[in-house]
Amino acid sequence: MGFKQYLVAAVAIVGINAGSAPGWAQDVGTPSESGSSTAAPLVQTIPGMPPVPNPANLYSETGVGHIAPEVAQDPERVYVPNLRSNDVSVIDPTTNKVVDHFPVGKSPQHVVPSWDLRTLWVTNNAEGTVHGSLTPIDPRTARPGPSIAVDDPYNMYFTPDGKSAIVVAEARKRLDFRDPHSMQLQQSIDVPECKGVNHADFSIDGRYAIFTCEFGGHLVKVDMVEKKVLGYLKLSSGGMPQDVLVSPDGKTFYVADMMADGVFLVDGDTFRETGFIRTGLGAHGLYPSRDGTKMYVANRGSHLIHGHPHSKGGGVSVIDFATNKVVATWLIPGGGSPDMGNVSADGKALWLSGRFDDVVYRINTDDGTMISIPVGQEPHGLTVWPQPGRYSIGHTGILR
Repeated sequence: MGFKQYLVAAVAIVGINAGSAPGWAQDVGTPSESGSSTAAPLVQTIPGMPPVPNPANLYSETGVGHIAPEVAQDPERVYVPNLRSNDVSVIDPTTNKVVDHFPVGKSPQHVVPSWDLRTLWVTNNAEGTVHGSLTPIDPRTARPGPSIAVDDPYNMYFTPDGKSAIVVAEARKRLDFRDPHSMQLQQSIDVPECKGVNHADFSIDGRYAIFTCEFGGHLVKVDMVEKKVLGYLKLSSGGMPQDVLVSPDGKTFYVADMMADGVFLVDGDTFRETGFIRTGLGAHGLYPSRDGTKMYVANRGSHLIHGHPHSKGGGVSVIDFATNKVVATWLIPGGGSPDMGNVSADGKALWLSGRFDDVVYRINTDDGTMISIPVGQEPHGLTVWPQPGRYSIGHTGILR
């Protein structure tokens, strides 16, 4: 079966059309477990973007019990891209065992859920070459399809209206907007002052995104409607920004910086730095809890891009969104290198790759106890599937 037929078949099976989120969670004003949407003014989203049911908590539809019926049929798996062994390890979370692995392209960086939740894309950016590719995984079968040649796909996001995939071409200082299914190029935006462009999150209304510039200490703000750069922001200290996560109310962007050992706070609308929270050595990945009250910060345990295993500084900091205070710290027993990942559908486990230790950590979100599961060489941006939510805006599973 060719690639196009493969995707058409996958979409036909679940009955989700391109450019529209599953209808089961579309109604404006639907109450969520975090409160009724009538408590705050409605958000005026960009055309084509699904509504925001609860403006006080944009993660309201990713809470426990909000899995779409079609997605709920997908087998529970954790997909782990192994950067140096050029393959994907597949973990069954019910047994904590690797149950499958398969080769992909060169230098797989992240496993990215598609906007319509029907494909998991492995971003193989082929570091140092021009042979990048995207490998689709069918989450219903947990097996890969034929890869598509794509230039430098370090990371990938989706516009909130579902009309485009955004391939983050890190080495090219460029954002490539592509058809979200065929991956044919639509248009590109150059970000010349953003050296090492890699991670992002979107405003609550979908009008702009903020991307990090890892090797320049900058952020870049991009207009998602006009498809143009709005400006750059130099962070006050640190100098190696990584993951980005917007606050539940959409007012603050949190930016992990692995040189500053903490998280910067940025007002997205005014695009200015407003604060800093110290977490731990090599702050890297950011993930919201299922109830939208806390943020998990993966501290990689090193300032080095290619760090050493068993770092004593490796661990997780838990930040309370309401107070912006660290309320818990969980160090990896014996040291480690937690990097990227996500939270289980029931919110009880935080899954993170141990990048320099060739393992995956499963961390209990109640008390921070954890186990390690051996995988391939240098695991990076793993995703947990299935997840609750209406649609994905990319990375390792930022759902709304």
